Amino acid sequence: MLVREAKLKDGSAQQYQALDEAIRTGQFVRNKCLRLWMDTRGCTRAQMQALCKDLAKEFPFAKKLNSMARQAHAARAWQAVNRFYKNGREGVKPVGYPKFKKHSRSVEYKTSGWKLSDDAKTLTFTDGFAAGTFSLYCNSAAREDILRSQINRVRVVRRADGYYAQFCLDIERQELGNYTGNVLGIDLGLTYFVKDQNDNAVAYPQYLRKSERRLKRLQRRLSRKHRKGKKQSANSHKNRKQLGRAHLKVQRQRKDWAIKLARALVASHEVVAYEDLPVRNLVRNHHLAKSISDAAWSQFSDFLDYYGKVWGKAVVAVNPAFTSQDCYQCGRRVKKSLSTRTHECVCGAKLCRDTNAAINILNRGLEMLGISTEGHSETACVSQETPGETNPAAVDRQRLAVRVVTEPGI
Repeated sequence: MLVREAKLKDGSAQQYQALDEAIRTGQFVRNKCLRLWMDTRGCTRAQMQALCKDLAKEFPFAKKLNSMARQAHAARAWQAVNRFYKNGREGVKPVGYPKFKKHSRSVEYKTSGWKLSDDAKTLTFTDGFAAGTFSLYCNSAAREDILRSQINRVRVVRRADGYYAQFCLDIERQELGNYTGNVLGIDLGLTYFVKDQNDNAVAYPQYLRKSERRLKRLQRRLSRKHRKGKKQSANSHKNRKQLGRAHLKVQRQRKDWAIKLARALVASHEVVAYEDLPVRNLVRNHHLAKSISDAAWSQFSDFLDYYGKVWGKAVVAVNPAFTSQDCYQCGRRVKKSLSTRTHECVCGAKLCRDTNAAINILNRGLEMLGISTEGHSETACVSQETPGETNPAAVDRQRLAVRVVTEPGI
């Protein structure tokens, strides 16, 4: 499934208010389905779907929402319940007990309740809220995908800078990449965002840190105008939107950085191994929580996996345990604190601890793929029988001869 996004523009205040009402109604349906699950032992997905029809009869505003849209929000509630059961079976902590939504920002339609123009330049909502017609602003590639593909769902998302329509298309993105045969092991960190086995490092721009001064100023301005228990002024709402747009800019900068870096790394290597960090546990350290959240390791790793699937390349997440402490040369475990940035072993190995970790990560990734490793003092690469192979996914990786770097910077 491919998701394309377009901004909804040229609408009146009443039209955007109708979208807000649809979003609140979708939230109401989801919360009611969740309450049914809490109150009914052995509640099934079919019972949640049946509840949608009863809500439409009982509440006139719920009937305004398209019937398939109500079912989509019931499916959201069941997804939360199903994830809770799955985490309990697999022993994942915390299990993620389903919670009621208080500030939803999206409403989801299936194949009805909306109508797209023949040129994909306007979108009309035809449900009971009668939001009307909006202009779609997107690039030509996204518009062409929307026109030529089957649309399974349309999701309306409210953000700080406006409303967006997300089109879920029934296609899988597959592209022909550049297959050089190189392999890469990367260590994620805060001093260097990425460091590979060849001691090449990439520093993170720290978008949140750079925007903190402006964010604090906008937050103070909003706090001064806030009146507890009273109706907020027009200036207060204006400042609230300014603060939201400032946070949205940081979010988009972070996402753009992750996309470009992940795309560049996967494009230039055929095998990429990275450490699967438990970010949820790491952010419990209040000294590093802000820096870890700003770095967005999970988002970056998600895009690594995504581009690996798009180009048919091997992207492997390995266990990060002891990758910084185990010696890449002799395998001896050398205990060190976070403040110790150099790996020194009795076997004579001396290099940056992040580079040592990157080599160990690469070796573990190649072992998971079933590729044999042999120590050499050359740059890591993979030799293929046919250079420029058009479909590397069809190549039997068991036959790839891999030469793994043993000395950084060579």
